[in-house]
Amino acid sequence: MKILTAAQIRELDKYTIEHEPIKSVDLMERAARALTSAITARWNPSVPVVVFAGPGNNGGDALAVARMLSDRDYQVQTFLFNISGKLSADCAEQKQRLISKRGRPLLTEVTQEFDPPQLERGMLVIDGLFGSGLNKPLAGGFASLVKYINCSKAQVVSIDVPSGLMTEDNSYNVRANIVRADVTLTLQYPKLSFFFAEYQQVIGELQVLDIGLSQEGLEKTDSHYTLVDARQVQAMLRPRDPFAHKGTMGHALLVAGSYGMAGAAVLAARACMRSGSGKLTVHTPRRNAYILQTAIPEAVLHTDREETTFSEAVATDGFQAMAIGPGLGTTEQTGIAMIAQLRRAQCPVVADADALNILAAKHAWLQQLPKGIILTPHPKELERMEGQCTDSYERLTKARLLAERLQGYVILKGHHTAICMPDGHIAFNTTGNAGMATAGSGDVLTGILLGLLARGYQQREACLLGVYLHGLAGDLAARDLGEESLMASDIISYLPKAFLRLQK
Repeated sequence: MKILTAAQIRELDKYTIEHEPIKSVDLMERAARALTSAITARWNPSVPVVVFAGPGNNGGDALAVARMLSDRDYQVQTFLFNISGKLSADCAEQKQRLISKRGRPLLTEVTQEFDPPQLERGMLVIDGLFGSGLNKPLAGGFASLVKYINCSKAQVVSIDVPSGLMTEDNSYNVRANIVRADVTLTLQYPKLSFFFAEYQQVIGELQVLDIGLSQEGLEKTDSHYTLVDARQVQAMLRPRDPFAHKGTMGHALLVAGSYGMAGAAVLAARACMRSGSGKLTVHTPRRNAYILQTAIPEAVLHTDREETTFSEAVATDGFQAMAIGPGLGTTEQTGIAMIAQLRRAQCPVVADADALNILAAKHAWLQQLPKGIILTPHPKELERMEGQCTDSYERLTKARLLAERLQGYVILKGHHTAICMPDGHIAFNTTGNAGMATAGSGDVLTGILLGLLARGYQQREACLLGVYLHGLAGDLAARDLGEESLMASDIISYLPKAFLRLQK
């Protein structure tokens, strides 16, 4: 699924109107019917409804919903804010349709002073003040109204986006001036800002409503953002040749672990073997040998000359993929060995954890990374490498620019993990849960990516499939074990079920 910018959504609306063809006000009616159905499925006519409509098309949607709810015997108070004396054409048409209804007055048009209605527990507020076209923070009376809504005990449903929230960049926004919705009914496509952690509390529960925008127009729209879904990754899965043997299924190299951090190497190694690699060699300090041989006997052990740290690069001839970083440590000797290991790599590479911390301390070394490298930072690791960020949009932008600059892949981990590609495209993952916020989860992802690369998947495929599988295994584990008790090793244990789910 594509994620469109506000400008692209307006163009797609226009394309639909011109090519369906359909009048813009009739397209608004179609959207209002979908909104009304979603609202009536959640709240019955005994719930008093207060509608706040702005002067633009978002307000027009809200006015149409108010009329349709009234037709279904809901008790609706509607307030249209027309401070400037200028409504959009479709909003003005919806105003006329509403006031033409028979019965008691349903609409209060606010042009100057506003005496807000009492908002109480058990009431429903429909927020239709401002939609995806907003490009500056709310101020003055609208900011005061938003704060009044947020202080009430009423439930709030926002049309398309919570008023005050911009669809992409909110770097200069005022968070207190954004409606906090219990439910956001967004039209046709989720918005980019919905994928940022700091705005989850204003979005509430998200429901995407299909309003029939042109599929042809969508296909012609070039979006820089997409969602990874099951069908996409299912199409990537490679069947195993019935005559395959371990020599044809890929040989992976994992450089991981320092003394006291052998567990990171174990987790990555087990995840690699569970992801289809035919063979795995783990290079680790001597003192980790017994632990690795015991915990993952399927792997070949290659020990460093040092007892407790990684100190020497190893040849990558004969390996189909390499991963480096989990539990590696950040000593000066290890750092020098790490960059030497990356420079001599002759196969696809994943760099994670301490490899990223070393690169953050030795920023000039970034120029020496091989093309196509996969970096897997969490937000703090990215900021150590690229500088502090004020919000998720800036962080995502820096991750995208880093991927473009390196001509590699940056997997920015989070609830909606973002896969930033060399061409500037960003794909958001749709699997995973809060139970995966646990030590070792990132090491498991590194192992999955390593296994897929060794198996023969290209970097783009490995990133999309690996992140999806990682989250899906976490979801299956959480379903059986609960989020609170989830451990990184549980994700590995559920990888077979995740593969089976996709294969079905």
